[in-house]
Amino acid sequence: MQVDNQVSPGKVPYFCSVRYGIAVFLLLCNVIIMSQRVCLSLTMIAMVNSTEPHGLSNTSTKELQDNIKNPVYNWSTEIQGIMLSSIFYGVLISQIPAGYLSGIYSLKKMIGFALLLSSLFTLLLPLAAEFGEILVIICRVIKGLFQGITLTTQQVIWIKWAPPLELGRLTALSLSGLLLGPCIVLLITGFICDSLGWPMVFYIFGACGCALSVLWFILFYEDPKDHPFISNREKEYITSALTQQVSSSTLIKVPIKAMLKSTPLWVISLCNFAFFWSNTFLSIYIPIYIDYKLHVDVEENGLLSSLPHLFAWIFAVLAGYMADIFQTRNTFSLVTIRKLFTSLGLLLPSLFSLCLLYLSSSYYATIIFLILANSTGSFAMGGIIINVLDIAPRYYGFLRGITNVIGLTGGLIASTVTGIILSEDAESPWLKIFLLMIANNMISLIFYLIFAKAEVQEWAKERQNTYL
Repeated sequence: MQVDNQVSPGKVPYFCSVRYGIAVFLLLCNVIIMSQRVCLSLTMIAMVNSTEPHGLSNTSTKELQDNIKNPVYNWSTEIQGIMLSSIFYGVLISQIPAGYLSGIYSLKKMIGFALLLSSLFTLLLPLAAEFGEILVIICRVIKGLFQGITLTTQQVIWIKWAPPLELGRLTALSLSGLLLGPCIVLLITGFICDSLGWPMVFYIFGACGCALSVLWFILFYEDPKDHPFISNREKEYITSALTQQVSSSTLIKVPIKAMLKSTPLWVISLCNFAFFWSNTFLSIYIPIYIDYKLHVDVEENGLLSSLPHLFAWIFAVLAGYMADIFQTRNTFSLVTIRKLFTSLGLLLPSLFSLCLLYLSSSYYATIIFLILANSTGSFAMGGIIINVLDIAPRYYGFLRGITNVIGLTGGLIASTVTGIILSEDAESPWLKIFLLMIANNMISLIFYLIFAKAEVQEWAKERQNTYL
């Protein structure tokens, strides 16, 4: 890339810049999205009466008032499981279409309307619960569809807004909201349920999402050239750094056959499968493992369960920053940087999981290894999470959708397999579950270290008479 006419990054502000403002805005959007997604798993405790039939005639006045603030439903554990997982099917279905359409339609409208509609369906969930579990499931699936659109299309923003030497930190900062969101939910949802009632959880997160979507329509611009508040220095820095970046909004011709034959793309997808597998398992089953291992009360369990998400957010931001520093200083080649952070993101959770199994003899050792096993996977933010943009920037939205589908499939399988093992193996279920995750990580990492690339692939390069 030619750098003669580029503005030096040292002369361009970072923290008071529009591009970092967009990253923080996306971080907040992701916090809200994850809050809207995860909060049901905690409010379910207050929503479901698992100890006695609903509607007893000898209920006291205080209990009647409490039931008005916290309506209680008789949902079976099977129905609860379907409700909790239904949102993932909506997210899964929308990934590839959203990725494809992100190269054609306005990102501002796609993200803004998707966030708004997800928030509206969050607001409607308490009302849906009054009409029965079927409406709750439908509401969750539809909300998942819009959340999937938001999660996939937002990453395409960086094609026009992220200079190559800042891609890692901008991507990691924005996506780290997906890790910070569950931490916030685990910390405040219980308090909201106790003081205001569980419906207020959905009203608060839904209202915040609606407010953010309005701000998004007002403040976001798809191209630095069109932004009215960006400084000339920052605009020149971004546009000069991306002079060779291909982007357009016309119909895309996707080289499917070449993609299917691309080994680098396959190993990225394989590692996404492993990453989502381990991340989903560790995120969902942390409270259950803490209860199994430490036997603490619900309040302490919620606090302990939030700590891994907090550290995962810190490590994600750190990974993006470190990856860019290594690239800026030419410490390593780009492919080495991607392999390094992918290795950290898959190897460290495996290592600390083994420590959790064999070295966690005390309370504090268990907590430390559990936090590290769940949080160190965030180092993959500097590796496989952005590797697709290295090898095929022209088709980033579409390929991000495909790799997300493969990753989410791994997450769904992990959740299902873990549940089966826990229900059928009474002797050593956690040993089998952790060893399966470790084997999955190691096999994927070996293939990635052998076949991964970080340069634009031949099939992804622009050719004459080929339009995007």
